[in-house]
Amino acid sequence: MNNGFYAMLFRMKHINRWGIMHSLIPDKLSTHSLEVAFIAHALALIGNEKFGKAYDADRIAVKAMYHDVPEIFTGDIPTPVKYYSDDTKSAYDKVEEASVEKLISMLPEELKKQYSGVFVHTPEEHVLIKAADRISAYIKCLEEIRYGSNEFQDASVRLLSAIKDMECSEADLFMREFLDAFDKPIDSILSGN
Repeated sequence: MNNGFYAMLFRMKHINRWGIMHSLIPDKLSTHSLEVAFIAHALALIGNEKFGKAYDADRIAVKAMYHDVPEIFTGDIPTPVKYYSDDTKSAYDKVEEASVEKLISMLPEELKKQYSGVFVHTPEEHVLIKAADRISAYIKCLEEIRYGSNEFQDASVRLLSAIKDMECSEADLFMREFLDAFDKPIDSILSGN
């Protein structure tokens, strides 16, 4: 019996993101996934508290944590490649599905059903996780630009537009309320300035 599921998850720390761009700050798949989970959890809580939704914030955070797990097999496919055409996107979706199936097959029988649900999102969960994914990527772009890499300029504009186009109230509120702090030095964040 090959119970390699968790060993494969721990390989996320070896997957670099932004492979076709010169990145000043290394970005690993495991770090990105945790950041997306933090943001998706926040978006769900914002939805519940500010917009009267009934999201399961903890479940959404877990699903967000696993959202890029198929990239253990594929690596980080650049957005322009992944979304080049409907055919390309469809082919990539099939590869992701096969990756998830392979990973789940590495679990003991009694855990397979529990984990298969982690990779299935309701439409509402999908929107929050996608918004969180884009916000995390946008924050990465801002960080790179702040440290002098103009390589991320176009991506930041594209991502900001994509976030706004989602018309996700939770994401819009997050961007208004929390984004400015990401551009401040630690002392300013801690002092509240």
